[in-house]
Amino acid sequence: MANGLLKFRSIFNAGNALNAAVLLGLAFFTFLMARITVAYVPYNTDVGFLRIKQSYIDIDHWRIAFFVHVYMSMWVLLAGFTQFSAAIRDRYTRLHRIFGYIYVADVVLITGPAGLLMGIYANGGITSKVSFVMLAALWIAFTATALARARGGDLAAHRDWMIRSYALTLSAITLRAWKWSITNSFELPPMDVYRAVAWLGWVPNLIVAELIIRRYRRPGLKKRL
Repeated sequence: MANGLLKFRSIFNAGNALNAAVLLGLAFFTFLMARITVAYVPYNTDVGFLRIKQSYIDIDHWRIAFFVHVYMSMWVLLAGFTQFSAAIRDRYTRLHRIFGYIYVADVVLITGPAGLLMGIYANGGITSKVSFVMLAALWIAFTATALARARGGDLAAHRDWMIRSYALTLSAITLRAWKWSITNSFELPPMDVYRAVAWLGWVPNLIVAELIIRRYRRPGLKKRL
């Protein structure tokens, strides 16, 4: 009985509570992104973000890139979400790898390139275009690096690059959070807000990611996946 109580208490120690809080936060972000995606199902070119992009909707490669980005981003969030579950990583290693490969393939081969193309056509002039192109390029680069580190057996570096990659994945949510906060706090021209959130949506995410990496970096984690 005493041993059972000790095991029960260990489940709710500070570390597990923090991990649970992080996973709940990621689940919440995934839910929000799902709500955004549903607005475009079935295929709809006159809803949400597309209402301010009607001048581009007839450009075939932009339209295809947009819907690929929207529909496939949901899978990136879901697959990435599983990568930060210690239970899946430690007990179901094969499942962790499968979802990891899904995440990498989606970002590097599908969603990332689509975002890169969309960035070239971003509203707000050169300021926004540079931001979104940089975001997509770094997203692809960080994710590819995470895979390379994993295949090389450096799990510590793999974890760090995955944290950076997923921080950029969450920019889809944080950009909208910044936009909501600014528009409800200040009276600014919409395009000025858009230029600001183009950078605020992902740069602070990377800063937080680096703080997390520095806080939880542990030596001696190199081993084969």
